[in-house]
Amino acid sequence: MAECLLKAVDIYKSFVGVQALKNVSFEIHPGEIHCLAGENGSGKSTLIKVISGVYSPDSGYMEFDGKSYEKITPIDAIQSGIQVIYQDFSIFPNLTVMENLAFNSELADRRKFVNWKRMRQIATEAIAKINFEVDLDAMVGSLTVAEKQMIAISRALMFNTKLIIMDEPTTSLTKKEVRNLFNIILKLKERGIAILFVSHKLNEVFEISEQFTILRSGELVATGNTSDLDSNKFSYYMTGREFHKKTFIPQNVSEEPIFQAKGIGMQGAFQDVSFDLRKGEIIGITGLLDSGRTELALSMFGIRPIDVGTFLVNGNQVKLSNPQVAMENKIGYVPEDRLSEGLFLTQSIADNIVISEIDSLANKIGILDHKSRSAEIKRWVKELAIGTPNPDNACQTLSGGNQQRVVLAKWLALNLDILILNGPTVGVDIGSKHDIHEILQKLAEKGLALLIISDDLPEVLENCSRILVMKSGRIVADLDAAQTDEKTILSYMM
Repeated sequence: MAECLLKAVDIYKSFVGVQALKNVSFEIHPGEIHCLAGENGSGKSTLIKVISGVYSPDSGYMEFDGKSYEKITPIDAIQSGIQVIYQDFSIFPNLTVMENLAFNSELADRRKFVNWKRMRQIATEAIAKINFEVDLDAMVGSLTVAEKQMIAISRALMFNTKLIIMDEPTTSLTKKEVRNLFNIILKLKERGIAILFVSHKLNEVFEISEQFTILRSGELVATGNTSDLDSNKFSYYMTGREFHKKTFIPQNVSEEPIFQAKGIGMQGAFQDVSFDLRKGEIIGITGLLDSGRTELALSMFGIRPIDVGTFLVNGNQVKLSNPQVAMENKIGYVPEDRLSEGLFLTQSIADNIVISEIDSLANKIGILDHKSRSAEIKRWVKELAIGTPNPDNACQTLSGGNQQRVVLAKWLALNLDILILNGPTVGVDIGSKHDIHEILQKLAEKGLALLIISDDLPEVLENCSRILVMKSGRIVADLDAAQTDEKTILSYMM
């Protein structure tokens, strides 16, 4: 094996008495794709920041390219060839592509005056390294997430880069964009550049990485060849728990549909869509990003009303013209982006739980009944196992999985008949994903009708009894989940 590019040895790091890293050691070789995995709070981000010089370790040391460091600064890291691409890409949305790419180079060279010709040349050479085609004069804020990521990668390659650390790089990408990113990563590998790929997505770890390191509660629990892993081992190393997959089989499905869509359409999004949903049933709707699946979910909750067709709830025609009407018909909606659409992050966990039922917790003269409010909060924290020492803490202090449980609690408190979930486990780790699936299946067993919108095919296969596949705004397949597989679903999607 080639000489070691990066070696971390016995790294310890704590913050105000909390041990973030404890005796962590691992190594990366040139041209290696190495996955760093772990649940939220496992220490991944702390380790990245130690490697890149943002944090100094309390003890331990690192070797990079044969040179030993007890402490490394961000400048040392960059000059050594270490680049980090964080989830937000650290780019300027109000500057052009050219300015974003050339800015660091101009600063590094201590230029006092702007030379636009030189900057354009720098930017042109940068995007050429990964064959990325983009308008250099476009404002970065107007670009897609995938394009922003390509800019971040292009910029990282401008400084004699030997190691690129990618922090959860696929979080907001479509399947096609993930495929493009993986192709770029493989080309970087061919050039001898090492990639530290930070992820908790099992399928990505197996597909792209050769080596793996898994952290749990700040400690190294496993490292080695990815080929020696399987899904059960991976899940156990990540969580310390053994999971037994429970495929959903509906037990108490109502004879009559609780919800029906008949020939509905929305201009530019979907057309001629019809389906029934019964109590006790979980239906999955999947498709590529432009299939119309999200617009369909939004129409059912009244956010984007349909142009043609009919919705029926309990056999009665309803016009879902806005979310208030949907809620009056006992329909709830869990959005894909819980951070901007599902939660008040700076407000307390408690307030987020009861916000949807605040009117019913007030007495006749409109004064909040604090005893009833407290009882509701305790009920949902216990029932959904929301991991918090104090519900008065801000919602932003929770992990992604616990935030999603708060969103669920907010809707379940309304005693719904129908719950629509758009990407129910996006951005949550393996343990929380399993727990949320278990919660959804139990809710269906109690008679709730659920509709899951997701492009996570194992998720829909495990949790849904029927799967509707959308393509180009139409339902192209209605499949029995027990009689189908990922390959069949993909054949309809593509």
